Amino acid sequence: MKVIFLGPPGAGKGTQAELACKRFGIAHISTGDILRAQLKQKTELGKQAQSYIDKGQLVPDEVIISIVEQRLRQDDCENGYLLDGFPRTLPQAEAIDGRIDLDCAVNLDAPVETLKERLCGRRVCRECGATYHISRISEGDPCAKCGGELYQRSDDKPETVENRLRVYREQTQPLIDYYDKKGILVTVDSSRDLNVVNAEIVKILGKYA
Repeated sequence: MKVIFLGPPGAGKGTQAELACKRFGIAHISTGDILRAQLKQKTELGKQAQSYIDKGQLVPDEVIISIVEQRLRQDDCENGYLLDGFPRTLPQAEAIDGRIDLDCAVNLDAPVETLKERLCGRRVCRECGATYHISRISEGDPCAKCGGELYQRSDDKPETVENRLRVYREQTQPLIDYYDKKGILVTVDSSRDLNVVNAEIVKILGKYA
């Protein structure tokens, strides 16, 4: 099974990807997680990407494509994988076309106000990367998983969120048309309850297992 998850920031791609990968036993490839690890380790790639991420801009295609190609060569991808956050632009999709024979592209979508509320209210653990929402935690609460400090990422602040959604509409939205024309696109309303969304995704992906 080789699938990708599309959708704007805040649509729940990461959460649903983790659930789907656990359910079907495939590798979860998140370019966001890979980049954040590079940032934390202060690698050259991390420094290069930081200036783009802080402004809510996309990291250049050549950097992302290189990261993904290296990741796909790892052993855990032999039984299949789910690409979460890649491709994000039409050039990225065209660059991997022919190298990756995708089964399905799942488009997670939600109203703009829902996306803003989710993103601006998100808090992340500095240590393990676990995510929470301010509606379910109190000010000063530590991470329930490791006890680490929770903070608001720079790309989740209101002014940056606005830019992230704009960048998505301008650069990533064309991917929906691209995969729709290929006949492999399925759109899921991700504004609903997490378990309801997951059940629909499992049903969709089940035919490729």
